[in-house]
Amino acid sequence: MPYSSPCVGIPPMQGRHLVIEDVSDLQNQSHILRLSGPLTLTTLPEFQSRVRAVLSDNLIFDMTDVPYVDSAGIGVLVGTYVRHQRDENGVCLVGANDRVQAALKIAHVERFFRFFDSLVEVKTKRASGSSEN
Repeated sequence: MPYSSPCVGIPPMQGRHLVIEDVSDLQNQSHILRLSGPLTLTTLPEFQSRVRAVLSDNLIFDMTDVPYVDSAGIGVLVGTYVRHQRDENGVCLVGANDRVQAALKIAHVERFFRFFDSLVEVKTKRASGSSEN
């Protein structure tokens, strides 16, 4: 009987790329990085170098187009939190889907981040001075 892999139909990770786009936010002086693609071991080098170059106290990751993160991706997010934990707003994750949020919860690190559904919500809450999530 031939062996049938349970991974049939799942695209290989090697071909998946992470696109990182700087989004200007002159009004709130935030640094927004829009991510498109998985945040995984194979996509981390550019992500790490871009994040390390950020000097803003208001770091926002727009993760609307991030389908999933692996343990290496979670590790770099936590490392980013450590570098920015004393910033006024910490690290905000915008548009993180259920799969990404579940991975962060399983790793018990979701409390390190502020979650928002949209960039508009971040701007509204900051403008009103709201610190709740």
